[in-house]
Amino acid sequence: MLNTWLQGLLFGVAYIAPIGLQNLYMINTALAQPRRRALRVALIVTFFDISLAVSCFYGIGKLLELYSWLELVVLAIGSIIVMYIGITLLLSHSQSASHHNHSGQFSYKSAVVSAFSVAWLNPQAILDGTMLLGAFRVSLASNVQNYFILGVAMASVIWFLSLTTITSALKDRFQPRFLVLLNRICGIIIIVYGIKLLVTFFQKL
Repeated sequence: MLNTWLQGLLFGVAYIAPIGLQNLYMINTALAQPRRRALRVALIVTFFDISLAVSCFYGIGKLLELYSWLELVVLAIGSIIVMYIGITLLLSHSQSASHHNHSGQFSYKSAVVSAFSVAWLNPQAILDGTMLLGAFRVSLASNVQNYFILGVAMASVIWFLSLTTITSALKDRFQPRFLVLLNRICGIIIIVYGIKLLVTFFQKL
């Protein structure tokens, strides 16, 4: 059981580590917000990441395969929200990218929407997660499957809290111009990803 848990932990790190929308979002949050606030946002992101992994593990991705209209809805809404997040980053000024506390420009409601969007409104992540996690689930005995997904969940907690803590600790070394540039690069990447989702929507339509 411990071996299965460790297997899930290692798989989880390898699954989450590649740079993606969640990581870009957390890096920008850690750079722009005080550490405690960024860590709270990291917990929100972790919650949605774990809920997605658990759902994929138990086969929710099959719903998108069975119901094409549901996939279209997710693609349409996801592309719009993802592009909005990217545009917000692209248009950010040096003040918002710096490490001053701008409580008036931050809301946990927006953080929850963004964290949900970069996880759950990503059809590719859902389908890939279903294939990867589903394949592991099939290969495991039924009595140890829960230990595997617990390991994946722990990996999510460790990864996002560590990423946030490290980024927040090092942000004082970054110049405001660099933070603006990083925000804009991340914004462009996210916008391109949103456009890709929109193109996929029209192709499937």
